[in-house]
Amino acid sequence: MFSMYLAVQSGFEVPYVVSIKPEKEESWIFHVPNIDMIPAMSEAMERIHVNGFTDGTEEGDMSGLKNALSNLDIDGIVMGAVWSDYQMDRMNRVCDELGLKVFAPLWRKNQHMVLREIVESGIKAVIIGYYAEGFGPEWLGREIDYDTIADLERLNSEYGVSVTGEGGEYESLVLDSPLHRHPLKISSFGNVIGRNSGTMNVFNLEQDFRAYTF
Repeated sequence: MFSMYLAVQSGFEVPYVVSIKPEKEESWIFHVPNIDMIPAMSEAMERIHVNGFTDGTEEGDMSGLKNALSNLDIDGIVMGAVWSDYQMDRMNRVCDELGLKVFAPLWRKNQHMVLREIVESGIKAVIIGYYAEGFGPEWLGREIDYDTIADLERLNSEYGVSVTGEGGEYESLVLDSPLHRHPLKISSFGNVIGRNSGTMNVFNLEQDFRAYTF
């Protein structure tokens, strides 16, 4: 979302939000938790949602992305990778085949700085999954603010956790941003807690009228 915001700030038109949904709850390349919420998020930003599919294998991920992008009238894609050479390589490979450019404004940026810039931009995101030592159930639903950043930096020092979750340590869900025409709220969910892992399965997103001043 932050990369999309930076693209728009740079003067690019970003009319589509593309998601790739796996047949099972796994993917080599793409974000999976709560992927069914992408249509509601796209609608909140008045963007067109394009849904692709994958069998969850690496090859399936790449072909799913290629199929989803093939029929769109675009010059390139916006991606949010920071340090993942694996993700960057696969995205570039697909886009090279399609003659598309890759805009990755966060690439190789300092992760601590990126988190602070996300908060400063006005993006409201909550943590909806953790999959590494040092986290616990209290992290689910927690907004990413300066206090959260401080705790992520502590986990980085103690356990080597990527503060941006680049290694899959945690996943987040954006509820509001400068691109949103209206903010969202999680109206129903269920938590699944495991050993050193937890996921907030969001069942529904609704327009958050409390965010408005009348």
